Amino acid sequence: MPPSSNPTSVFSSTISEHLDITRRLASEEAAFERAADLLIACLLRGNKIVWCGNGGSAADAQHLAAELVGRFRRPRSALSSLALSSDTSVVTAISNDFGFEYVFERQVEALCQPGDVVVALSTSGKSGNVCAALRCARQLGISTFAMTGASGGRLAEFADICLRVASDDPARIQEAHILLGHMLCDAIDAALSLEEEFEAAGALV
Repeated sequence: MPPSSNPTSVFSSTISEHLDITRRLASEEAAFERAADLLIACLLRGNKIVWCGNGGSAADAQHLAAELVGRFRRPRSALSSLALSSDTSVVTAISNDFGFEYVFERQVEALCQPGDVVVALSTSGKSGNVCAALRCARQLGISTFAMTGASGGRLAEFADICLRVASDDPARIQEAHILLGHMLCDAIDAALSLEEEFEAAGALV
């Protein structure tokens, strides 16, 4: 049986590769801390986090936005966050009337303002519509953050902070993106729930 069709081989090699890539994320700790600080400061100001990506990255964007609007680990107030792939009427209208390359840029122009953060997810770092969203955000004075694969692609040029996963395999990169996203949500939860505790304690004094 060829190795590619052997479930045991697929399982063991995938686990090994996944663990290796996860360990190598340690080199991104400084960038992760800057990204967490950026997102926390945005939410403490009362601004919003906007996510964008295509395909599996669109699903990850919606997933992470939902963690903030709902909750992750700790009880806290709802946080302002949305994914630009969620509104099918907007996505299809822009794609039909302007072209798919404008699908996120047009929404950034409509929905975002300085103080917000636009987060882009792309395994290649080359997605034209995602790059356009960050380029537009920068032109509007809006902070930008990206999660990519090893090269960073063109997306790294438009991101104030870029978290790079040391892989060129889209599946392994997406697995690392959701891990990083959950870690960011955890940091946000800790900071925002602590802030609310301080505010509640002050109200009782």
